[in-house]
Amino acid sequence: MLSAGRGILMTDDSLYALLAELEAAGKTAALATVIRARGSVPRHAGTKMLVYPDGRCVGTVGGGEMEGRVIQEALASLRDGEARILHYELNNLNGGDPGVCGGEVEVFVEPIQRRPTVVVVGAGHVGKAVAHLAHWLGFRVVVADDRPEFANAEAVPEADETIVCSMAELPSRVAIDGSTYLLLTTRGVRVDIPGLPGLMDSPAAYLGVIGSKRRWEVTAQQLREEGVPEEKIAKVTSPMGLELHAETPEEIALSMMAEVILRRRGGTGESMAHTTSRAHRSES
Repeated sequence: MLSAGRGILMTDDSLYALLAELEAAGKTAALATVIRARGSVPRHAGTKMLVYPDGRCVGTVGGGEMEGRVIQEALASLRDGEARILHYELNNLNGGDPGVCGGEVEVFVEPIQRRPTVVVVGAGHVGKAVAHLAHWLGFRVVVADDRPEFANAEAVPEADETIVCSMAELPSRVAIDGSTYLLLTTRGVRVDIPGLPGLMDSPAAYLGVIGSKRRWEVTAQQLREEGVPEEKIAKVTSPMGLELHAETPEEIALSMMAEVILRRRGGTGESMAHTTSRAHRSES
């Protein structure tokens, strides 16, 4: 199938390639697909158009007033995260129809949302284990470290992106939003102090710091002395993770990602074990 819209030619293969690029880059768009066409209509079922958050489009579902309405609905779907089925009759302009071709069209609009992202800051033993587990769990994984030998595709093959920078530079190097989870598996207080304030200002869903209670107490006190408000310090979870008595890097990574899943899904962390009642056991 070949669509010509907004000056851009698009085959199905090129559209799927664009969708793959969106996923890899952690970006969003809305996909509009004609799912039903009856009578005289500009495009047939299966025709697709990709709408970006800035209103740019690739492909077409028919042009004109109808396409303009679809674009607006596509942008709305990106704002509310909801798919919708749109029905248009193309008969009576005076009656509010977006055309006079004489047919009917239904368009399915679905927001292509970015995968939730785990940003691992510090790619030592635990950081690598977190990246591996987060990738396996389906997150987009970004690994950042100020040491080039740690933040590279060879050292952390499961990462979708590796960034060599200081923690203070990170907010300007990676997009952080409400579906971003920041896991600081850093090597000490001296790394955390200059980098944490910028991350505290981000809209991240979670900001956790590895280490002991004592390490976080020292870090928090130094941040207070540097004028960081208490409400910002309260955004940090440290030590992060669920209490599993974890010891190995892999076990520690499991503890941390378990807390991320708990926060994301709204869990309680309680055991799900169920003990049947004595009455039920006697009946069986």
